[in-house]
Amino acid sequence: MRISRRAQAVAPFFAMEFGKHAAALESQGHHVIKLSIGEPDFGAPPAVRDAMREAMDGRPMPYTAALGLPELRQAIARFYRNEHGVEVAPSRVVVTAGASAALVLATAALVDTGDEVLIADPSYPCNRQIAESFGAHVTLVPATAETRFQLDAASVKENWTDRTRGIMIATPSNPTGTSVPAGELAAICELARERDAWRLVDEIYLNLSDHDERGRPPRSVLSFDPGAIVINSFSKYFGMTGWRLGWCVVPEILVPAMERLAQNYFLCASAPAQQAALACFTPESLAVCEARRVEFAERRALVLDGLARIGLPVPVPPDGAFYVYFDVGHTGLTSWQFCERALREAHVALTPGRDFGVHTAETHVRLSYAAPADDLREGLTRLGKFVATLQ
Repeated sequence: MRISRRAQAVAPFFAMEFGKHAAALESQGHHVIKLSIGEPDFGAPPAVRDAMREAMDGRPMPYTAALGLPELRQAIARFYRNEHGVEVAPSRVVVTAGASAALVLATAALVDTGDEVLIADPSYPCNRQIAESFGAHVTLVPATAETRFQLDAASVKENWTDRTRGIMIATPSNPTGTSVPAGELAAICELARERDAWRLVDEIYLNLSDHDERGRPPRSVLSFDPGAIVINSFSKYFGMTGWRLGWCVVPEILVPAMERLAQNYFLCASAPAQQAALACFTPESLAVCEARRVEFAERRALVLDGLARIGLPVPVPPDGAFYVYFDVGHTGLTSWQFCERALREAHVALTPGRDFGVHTAETHVRLSYAAPADDLREGLTRLGKFVATLQ
Protein backbone atom coordinates (compact mmCIF):
# COMPACT_ATOMS: atom_id res chain seq x y z
CA MET A 1 0.00 0.00 0.00
CA ARG A 2 1.37 3.41 -0.95
CA ILE A 3 1.25 6.05 1.79
CA SER A 4 0.59 9.60 0.58
CA ARG A 5 3.42 12.11 0.55
CA ARG A 6 1.23 14.30 2.75
CA ALA A 7 1.07 11.65 5.46
CA GLN A 8 4.76 10.87 5.18
CA ALA A 9 5.66 14.54 5.57
CA VAL A 10 3.77 14.99 8.85
CA ALA A 11 6.16 14.91 11.79
CA PRO A 12 5.25 13.15 15.05
CA PHE A 13 3.78 15.23 17.86
CA PHE A 14 6.59 14.65 20.32
CA ALA A 15 4.57 15.69 23.40
CA MET A 16 2.31 12.74 22.69
CA GLU A 17 5.31 10.49 22.00
CA PHE A 18 6.81 11.28 25.40
CA GLY A 19 3.39 10.68 26.89
CA LYS A 20 3.43 7.18 25.41
CA HIS A 21 6.88 6.51 26.88
CA ALA A 22 5.66 7.75 30.25
CA ALA A 23 2.68 5.39 30.09
CA ALA A 24 5.02 2.50 29.29
CA LEU A 25 7.13 3.28 32.37
CA GLU A 26 3.99 3.44 34.50
CA SER A 27 2.94 0.01 33.23
CA GLN A 28 6.24 -1.26 34.65
CA GLY A 29 5.30 0.07 38.08
CA HIS A 30 7.09 3.43 38.07
CA HIS A 31 5.46 6.64 39.33
CA VAL A 32 5.90 9.14 36.49
CA ILE A 33 5.26 12.85 36.99
CA LYS A 34 3.60 13.94 33.75
CA LEU A 35 4.46 17.53 32.91
CA SER A 36 4.47 16.99 29.16
CA ILE A 37 0.81 17.32 28.14
CA GLY A 38 -1.30 20.48 28.22
CA GLU A 39 -4.29 18.86 29.89
CA PRO A 40 -5.90 20.53 32.93
CA ASP A 41 -6.34 18.08 35.79
CA PHE A 42 -9.63 19.63 36.95
CA GLY A 43 -12.00 18.23 34.32
CA ALA A 44 -15.20 19.94 33.24
CA PRO A 45 -17.10 22.14 35.71
CA PRO A 46 -19.62 20.17 37.81
CA ALA A 47 -22.66 21.64 36.07
CA VAL A 48 -21.29 20.55 32.69
CA ARG A 49 -20.77 17.00 33.90
CA ASP A 50 -24.32 16.97 35.24
CA ALA A 51 -25.63 18.28 31.93
CA MET A 52 -23.83 15.49 30.05
CA ARG A 53 -25.39 12.84 32.30
CA GLU A 54 -28.80 14.32 31.59
CA ALA A 55 -28.15 14.47 27.83
CA MET A 56 -27.11 10.81 27.81
CA ASP A 57 -30.32 9.50 29.38
CA GLY A 58 -31.13 7.33 26.37
CA ARG A 59 -32.95 9.93 24.30
CA PRO A 60 -32.25 10.01 20.53
CA MET A 61 -29.16 12.08 19.75
CA PRO A 62 -29.30 13.10 16.07
CA TYR A 63 -26.78 15.21 14.19
CA THR A 64 -26.86 18.92 14.88
CA ALA A 65 -26.54 21.53 12.17
CA ALA A 66 -23.02 21.55 10.69
CA LEU A 67 -22.28 24.95 12.25
CA GLY A 68 -23.46 23.82 15.70
CA LEU A 69 -26.46 24.11 17.98
CA PRO A 70 -28.00 27.58 17.53
CA GLU A 71 -28.31 28.05 21.30
CA LEU A 72 -24.61 27.18 21.80
CA ARG A 73 -23.55 29.62 19.08
CA GLN A 74 -25.64 32.27 20.83
CA ALA A 75 -24.06 31.43 24.21
CA ILE A 76 -20.54 31.77 22.77
CA ALA A 77 -21.47 35.14 21.24
CA ARG A 78 -22.76 36.33 24.65
CA PHE A 79 -19.49 35.13 26.21
CA TYR A 80 -17.54 37.49 23.96
CA ARG A 81 -19.83 40.37 24.85
CA ASN A 82 -19.83 39.73 28.60
CA GLU A 83 -16.18 38.72 29.07
CA HIS A 84 -14.40 40.75 26.38
CA GLY A 85 -16.78 43.57 25.46
CA VAL A 86 -16.95 42.44 21.82
CA GLU A 87 -20.17 42.13 19.84
CA VAL A 88 -20.10 38.94 17.75
CA ALA A 89 -23.11 37.86 15.72
CA PRO A 90 -24.01 34.23 16.53
CA SER A 91 -24.10 33.58 12.77
CA ARG A 92 -20.30 34.08 12.73
CA VAL A 93 -19.67 31.36 15.34
CA VAL A 94 -18.82 27.88 14.02
CA VAL A 95 -18.86 25.05 16.59
CA THR A 96 -16.31 22.36 15.79
CA ALA A 97 -14.99 18.98 16.93
CA GLY A 98 -12.25 20.54 19.01
CA ALA A 99 -10.06 23.53 18.13
CA SER A 100 -8.10 21.23 15.81
CA ALA A 101 -11.18 20.86 13.61
CA ALA A 102 -11.65 24.62 13.67
CA LEU A 103 -8.09 25.01 12.45
CA VAL A 104 -8.63 22.42 9.70
CA LEU A 105 -11.80 24.13 8.48
CA ALA A 106 -10.32 27.62 8.57
CA THR A 107 -7.17 26.51 6.80
CA ALA A 108 -9.15 24.65 4.15
CA ALA A 109 -11.19 27.78 3.57
CA LEU A 110 -8.20 30.12 3.33
CA VAL A 111 -5.17 28.30 1.88
CA ASP A 112 -4.40 27.48 -1.72
CA THR A 113 -1.37 25.48 -2.83
CA GLY A 114 1.75 27.64 -2.78
CA ASP A 115 0.36 30.32 -0.45
CA GLU A 116 2.94 31.51 2.05
CA VAL A 117 1.90 31.60 5.70
CA LEU A 118 3.97 33.26 8.43
CA ILE A 119 4.15 31.52 11.82
CA ALA A 120 6.39 32.21 14.81
CA ASP A 121 9.15 29.79 15.75
CA PRO A 122 8.55 28.44 18.42
CA SER A 123 4.86 27.68 18.01
CA TYR A 124 2.29 24.90 18.32
CA PRO A 125 3.34 22.25 15.78
CA CYS A 126 -0.09 21.28 14.49
CA ASN A 127 -0.67 24.78 13.10
CA ARG A 128 2.13 24.45 10.57
CA GLN A 129 1.44 20.76 9.92
CA ILE A 130 -2.19 21.45 9.01
CA ALA A 131 -1.29 24.47 6.87
CA GLU A 132 1.29 22.45 4.98
CA SER A 133 -1.22 19.62 4.47
CA PHE A 134 -3.34 22.05 2.46
CA GLY A 135 -0.38 23.08 0.32
CA ALA A 136 0.84 26.15 2.19
CA HIS A 137 4.48 27.16 2.20
CA VAL A 138 5.04 27.86 5.89
CA THR A 139 7.75 30.36 6.80
CA LEU A 140 8.82 29.90 10.41
CA VAL A 141 9.93 33.31 11.65
CA PRO A 142 12.52 33.04 14.45
CA ALA A 143 11.15 34.68 17.58
CA THR A 144 13.39 35.54 20.52
CA ALA A 145 13.03 36.44 24.17
CA GLU A 146 13.16 40.13 23.14
CA THR A 147 9.80 39.71 21.38
CA ARG A 148 8.43 37.34 24.04
CA PHE A 149 8.93 34.42 21.60
CA GLN A 150 6.17 35.94 19.47
CA LEU A 151 5.86 37.61 16.10
CA ASP A 152 6.02 41.38 16.15
CA ALA A 153 5.20 43.89 13.43
CA ALA A 154 8.88 44.35 12.52
CA SER A 155 9.52 40.63 12.01
CA VAL A 156 6.30 40.20 10.03
CA LYS A 157 7.23 43.09 7.75
CA GLU A 158 10.78 41.78 7.33
CA ASN A 159 9.60 38.31 6.31
CA TRP A 160 6.70 39.38 4.11
CA THR A 161 6.94 38.42 0.44
CA ASP A 162 4.75 38.69 -2.63
CA ARG A 163 3.50 35.15 -1.91
CA THR A 164 2.42 35.84 1.68
CA ARG A 165 -1.31 35.31 2.06
CA GLY A 166 -1.79 35.04 5.81
CA ILE A 167 -0.38 34.85 9.31
CA MET A 168 -1.07 32.48 12.19
CA ILE A 169 -0.61 33.79 15.73
CA ALA A 170 -1.30 32.16 19.09
CA THR A 171 -1.66 34.47 22.06
CA PRO A 172 -0.98 33.26 24.70
CA SER A 173 1.29 30.79 23.00
CA ASN A 174 1.89 27.12 23.32
CA PRO A 175 4.77 26.37 24.20
CA THR A 176 5.84 29.60 25.89
CA GLY A 177 2.72 30.82 27.70
CA THR A 178 3.54 34.34 26.53
CA SER A 179 1.14 36.80 24.91
CA VAL A 180 1.53 39.36 22.16
CA PRO A 181 0.94 42.81 23.68
CA ALA A 182 -2.37 44.21 22.42
CA GLY A 183 -0.77 47.18 20.69
CA GLU A 184 1.72 44.94 18.89
CA LEU A 185 -1.01 42.50 17.84
CA ALA A 186 -3.07 45.41 16.47
CA ALA A 187 -0.05 46.60 14.47
CA ILE A 188 0.55 43.12 13.03
CA CYS A 189 -3.11 42.78 12.03
CA GLU A 190 -3.13 46.22 10.44
CA LEU A 191 -0.01 45.39 8.45
CA ALA A 192 -1.56 42.16 7.16
CA ARG A 193 -4.94 43.78 6.49
CA GLU A 194 -3.29 46.50 4.38
CA ARG A 195 -1.82 43.70 2.25
CA ASP A 196 -5.19 41.95 1.93
CA ALA A 197 -3.94 38.95 3.92
CA TRP A 198 -5.91 36.91 6.41
CA ARG A 199 -5.16 36.88 10.13
CA LEU A 200 -5.81 33.66 12.04
CA VAL A 201 -5.44 34.10 15.80
CA ASP A 202 -5.45 31.17 18.21
CA GLU A 203 -7.06 32.41 21.45
CA ILE A 204 -7.41 28.98 23.06
CA TYR A 205 -5.61 30.19 26.18
CA LEU A 206 -6.92 33.77 26.17
CA ASN A 207 -9.16 33.31 29.20
CA LEU A 208 -6.30 31.72 31.14
CA SER A 209 -4.29 34.95 30.79
CA ASP A 210 -3.48 37.27 33.66
CA HIS A 211 -5.91 40.12 34.25
CA ASP A 212 -4.63 43.69 34.28
CA GLU A 213 -4.18 45.84 37.36
CA ARG A 214 -7.87 46.80 37.23
CA GLY A 215 -8.96 43.17 37.13
CA ARG A 216 -9.94 43.22 33.46
CA PRO A 217 -9.44 40.16 31.25
CA PRO A 218 -7.21 40.45 28.17
CA ARG A 219 -8.65 41.81 24.94
CA SER A 220 -9.66 39.53 22.12
CA VAL A 221 -8.16 40.38 18.74
CA LEU A 222 -11.76 40.90 17.61
CA SER A 223 -11.87 44.10 19.68
CA PHE A 224 -9.59 45.82 17.16
CA ASP A 225 -9.72 43.52 14.13
CA PRO A 226 -13.28 42.28 13.54
CA GLY A 227 -12.15 40.61 10.32
CA ALA A 228 -9.69 38.27 12.04
CA ILE A 229 -10.41 34.54 12.21
CA VAL A 230 -10.35 33.39 15.84
CA ILE A 231 -9.83 29.82 17.03
CA ASN A 232 -10.96 28.81 20.51
CA SER A 233 -11.78 25.71 22.50
CA PHE A 234 -13.63 24.24 25.45
CA SER A 235 -10.51 22.19 26.28
CA LYS A 236 -8.36 24.55 28.31
CA TYR A 237 -10.32 27.25 30.18
CA PHE A 238 -13.29 24.91 30.63
CA GLY A 239 -11.11 21.82 31.21
CA MET A 240 -12.88 19.67 28.59
CA THR A 241 -9.97 18.18 26.63
CA GLY A 242 -11.46 14.75 25.87
CA TRP A 243 -14.85 16.19 24.98
CA ARG A 244 -13.40 17.41 21.65
CA LEU A 245 -15.35 20.61 21.32
CA GLY A 246 -14.15 23.95 20.03
CA TRP A 247 -15.26 26.90 17.97
CA CYS A 248 -14.08 29.60 15.63
CA VAL A 249 -15.34 33.09 14.86
CA VAL A 250 -15.12 34.03 11.20
CA PRO A 251 -16.18 36.98 9.00
CA GLU A 252 -19.68 36.58 7.55
CA ILE A 253 -18.23 36.10 4.06
CA LEU A 254 -16.51 32.89 5.21
CA VAL A 255 -19.56 31.29 6.86
CA PRO A 256 -21.00 29.57 3.75
CA ALA A 257 -17.62 28.05 2.88
CA MET A 258 -17.09 26.92 6.47
CA GLU A 259 -20.54 25.32 6.49
CA ARG A 260 -19.89 23.38 3.28
CA LEU A 261 -16.52 22.21 4.53
CA ALA A 262 -17.95 21.21 7.92
CA GLN A 263 -20.75 19.24 6.26
CA ASN A 264 -18.22 17.29 4.22
CA TYR A 265 -15.38 16.89 6.73
CA PHE A 266 -17.14 16.35 10.05
CA LEU A 267 -20.94 16.57 9.63
CA CYS A 268 -21.06 18.20 13.05
CA ALA A 269 -19.42 18.28 16.45
CA SER A 270 -20.55 15.81 19.12
CA ALA A 271 -24.22 16.48 19.83
CA PRO A 272 -24.16 15.52 23.55
CA ALA A 273 -20.97 17.51 24.12
CA GLN A 274 -22.65 20.54 22.56
CA GLN A 275 -25.73 20.08 24.74
CA ALA A 276 -23.63 19.82 27.89
CA ALA A 277 -21.41 22.77 26.93
CA LEU A 278 -24.36 25.13 27.32
CA ALA A 279 -23.77 24.76 31.08
CA CYS A 280 -20.29 26.27 30.68
CA PHE A 281 -21.76 29.73 30.47
CA THR A 282 -23.76 29.79 33.72
CA PRO A 283 -22.47 32.13 36.44
CA GLU A 284 -21.64 29.10 38.59
CA SER A 285 -19.49 27.42 35.93
CA LEU A 286 -17.71 30.65 35.03
CA ALA A 287 -16.91 31.20 38.71
CA VAL A 288 -15.42 27.71 38.88
CA CYS A 289 -13.27 28.40 35.81
CA GLU A 290 -12.08 31.73 37.18
CA ALA A 291 -11.04 30.08 40.45
CA ARG A 292 -9.07 27.56 38.43
CA ARG A 293 -7.38 30.35 36.46
CA VAL A 294 -6.20 31.82 39.75
CA GLU A 295 -4.94 28.42 40.86
CA PHE A 296 -2.98 28.04 37.62
CA ALA A 297 -1.28 31.35 38.39
CA GLU A 298 -0.33 30.01 41.81
CA ARG A 299 1.08 26.85 40.23
CA ARG A 300 3.04 28.99 37.79
CA ALA A 301 4.67 30.85 40.66
CA LEU A 302 5.56 27.54 42.28
CA VAL A 303 7.17 26.29 39.06
CA LEU A 304 9.07 29.49 38.30
CA ASP A 305 10.47 29.52 41.83
CA GLY A 306 11.44 25.84 41.60
CA LEU A 307 13.14 26.19 38.22
CA ALA A 308 15.10 29.20 39.48
CA ARG A 309 16.34 27.20 42.48
CA ILE A 310 17.37 24.34 40.21
CA GLY A 311 19.21 26.72 37.89
CA LEU A 312 17.03 26.23 34.80
CA PRO A 313 16.47 29.73 33.39
CA VAL A 314 13.12 30.88 31.99
CA PRO A 315 13.96 33.62 29.45
CA VAL A 316 10.40 35.03 29.40
CA PRO A 317 8.03 34.33 32.30
CA PRO A 318 4.60 33.33 30.96
CA ASP A 319 1.53 35.48 31.48
CA GLY A 320 -1.08 32.91 30.50
CA ALA A 321 -1.85 29.33 29.49
CA PHE A 322 -0.09 26.75 31.71
CA TYR A 323 3.34 26.36 30.15
CA VAL A 324 6.88 27.38 31.04
CA TYR A 325 9.58 27.33 28.36
CA PHE A 326 12.97 26.94 30.00
CA ASP A 327 16.53 26.90 28.67
CA VAL A 328 18.73 23.80 29.06
CA GLY A 329 21.53 25.00 26.80
CA HIS A 330 24.00 25.32 29.69
CA THR A 331 23.50 21.70 30.85
CA GLY A 332 25.59 20.19 28.07
CA LEU A 333 22.53 18.29 26.79
CA THR A 334 20.25 19.02 23.89
CA SER A 335 16.61 19.48 24.80
CA TRP A 336 15.88 16.00 23.43
CA GLN A 337 18.64 14.42 25.51
CA PHE A 338 17.49 16.36 28.58
CA CYS A 339 13.90 15.15 28.19
CA GLU A 340 14.91 11.56 27.45
CA ARG A 341 17.17 11.37 30.48
CA ALA A 342 14.73 13.22 32.76
CA LEU A 343 12.08 10.64 31.88
CA ARG A 344 14.39 7.64 32.13
CA GLU A 345 16.35 8.68 35.24
CA ALA A 346 13.97 10.96 37.17
CA HIS A 347 10.63 9.69 35.81
CA VAL A 348 9.53 13.22 34.90
CA ALA A 349 7.89 13.66 31.48
CA LEU A 350 8.61 16.94 29.66
CA THR A 351 8.46 18.05 26.01
CA PRO A 352 11.58 18.95 23.99
CA GLY A 353 11.75 22.11 21.91
CA ARG A 354 11.94 20.04 18.74
CA ASP A 355 8.14 19.89 18.79
CA PHE A 356 7.80 23.63 18.38
CA GLY A 357 10.08 24.61 15.52
CA VAL A 358 13.76 24.99 14.66
CA HIS A 359 15.08 28.09 16.36
CA THR A 360 14.90 26.81 19.96
CA ALA A 361 14.64 23.11 19.14
CA GLU A 362 17.91 22.07 20.76
CA THR A 363 18.01 24.48 23.69
CA HIS A 364 14.55 24.75 25.24
CA VAL A 365 12.08 22.47 27.01
CA ARG A 366 8.37 22.94 27.72
CA LEU A 367 6.93 22.14 31.12
CA SER A 368 3.16 22.01 31.56
CA TYR A 369 1.92 23.05 35.00
CA ALA A 370 -1.58 21.74 34.29
CA ALA A 371 -0.78 19.01 36.82
CA PRO A 372 -1.72 19.08 40.55
CA ALA A 373 0.50 21.19 42.81
CA ASP A 374 1.78 18.14 44.69
CA ASP A 375 2.92 16.59 41.40
CA LEU A 376 4.63 19.84 40.46
CA ARG A 377 6.53 19.92 43.76
CA GLU A 378 7.60 16.29 43.39
CA GLY A 379 8.53 16.80 39.75
CA LEU A 380 10.68 19.83 40.59
CA THR A 381 12.40 17.91 43.39
CA ARG A 382 13.22 15.09 41.00
CA LEU A 383 14.42 17.50 38.32
CA GLY A 384 16.66 19.24 40.84
CA LYS A 385 18.34 15.96 41.76
CA PHE A 386 18.67 15.03 38.08
CA VAL A 387 20.24 18.37 37.12
CA ALA A 388 22.65 18.06 40.04
CA THR A 389 24.04 14.87 38.44
CA LEU A 390 24.91 16.85 35.32
CA GLN A 391 27.34 19.17 37.10
